[in-house]
Amino acid sequence: MSDNPVFAKIQSEIDENPVVLFMKGNPMFPQCGFSAAVVGALTQMQVKFKGIDVLQDGEIREGIKAFSNWPTIPQLYIKGEFVGGCDIVKEMYEAGELQKIFDDKGIDYKSA
Repeated sequence: MSDNPVFAKIQSEIDENPVVLFMKGNPMFPQCGFSAAVVGALTQMQVKFKGIDVLQDGEIREGIKAFSNWPTIPQLYIKGEFVGGCDIVKEMYEAGELQKIFDDKGIDYKSA
């Protein structure tokens, strides 16, 4: 995996940031409804996260799908662990499971 420079770049972002969202657009201006929904959940919880705009880098846009073996964007990573895409994150948020992951991983957030 480390032979692929795109994978190395992706891994570096995941390693350097406790919460990373690979998304279309940026947190202030999501470019798709799915990215906006995940940003909304994270914003609601006041979680600090890094948004990476895959529309700005075609290699990352395609590379993240192969990296995670997940076909869609957005993709959320928490402390190096792939959590999922929009539907999974929304379901986890609504069920209180996302909050539990943040608790378990020591990530600060505000409960609703």
